[in-house]
Amino acid sequence: MSNKLQVLTPQNSQIIFIDQQPQMAFGVQSIDRQTLKNNVVGLAKAAKIFNIPTTITTVETDSFSGNTFPELLAVVPDNDILERTSMNSWDDQNVRDALAENAANGRKKIVVAGLWTEVCNTTFALSCMNDTDYEIYMVADASGGTSIDAHKYAMDRMVQAGVVPVTWQQVLLEWQRDWARKETYDAVTSLVKEHSGAYGMGIDYAVTHVHGGSERVSHGKRIGPNPAK
Repeated sequence: MSNKLQVLTPQNSQIIFIDQQPQMAFGVQSIDRQTLKNNVVGLAKAAKIFNIPTTITTVETDSFSGNTFPELLAVVPDNDILERTSMNSWDDQNVRDALAENAANGRKKIVVAGLWTEVCNTTFALSCMNDTDYEIYMVADASGGTSIDAHKYAMDRMVQAGVVPVTWQQVLLEWQRDWARKETYDAVTSLVKEHSGAYGMGIDYAVTHVHGGSERVSHGKRIGPNPAK
C-alpha cells in the first residue's frame, strides 16, 4: 500500500517554509501577494496548533531577499532561521539535518510552502525525494511562481514525480480530522475565522444566527424592526 494513501496527521507530518521573504514575494505573479501571505501565516498557525515541527529557510537575506515575513516569524518566534546560498534548500546540510531529525521520529510527510514554486520548491522536492523516502506535500496556495504558467507547470512537474498537491486549508482540516477533537477545536475554528475567508464567515454566521451564540456584537444603532425578537 502506498504511504500516500495515509492522510496527514499531527504525528506523521513536519513542515518547511522556504524563502518566504519580501524580495521573493515581489516576483510572484501566480497568486495575489496578500492572499499568499494570509495563507502562509494561516498554515504556520495551523502547524503551531498541532505542534508540527517547523523549519524555516532563507536565501541571501542581507544581499537580496530581505527578512522572513514578520507575520510568519511572529507565529514561531523561537524558531531557528536556516540561511543558505543555494537556490535548492536540500543542498544545505543544516536543512537536511533538521528534516532528518523529525523524520527519525516518524515524520516523513513534509509539508512545503515556498517561493518560488518553479525554482526553490521544485529543486527541493525533487532532490529530497531522490535521496530519501520522505513524501512531499506541496501547498499550492501558500507558494507562488513568477507567472501563472511558471507555478502551474512546476506543480505539474512535481506531481508527475510523485509530489502530492494540497492547499493550506486542506492540510489544516486533515490534521484536525474529527470535530470531536475538542483539544484543538476552538483554536482551529478561530484560525478559520481569521484566515479562511468565506468559510470563516460561515462559521461566524452559524455561531451567531443559527446557534444563538454569544459572539454577536452590535455596533451602532439598529434602525427598524428586529425580526429576531
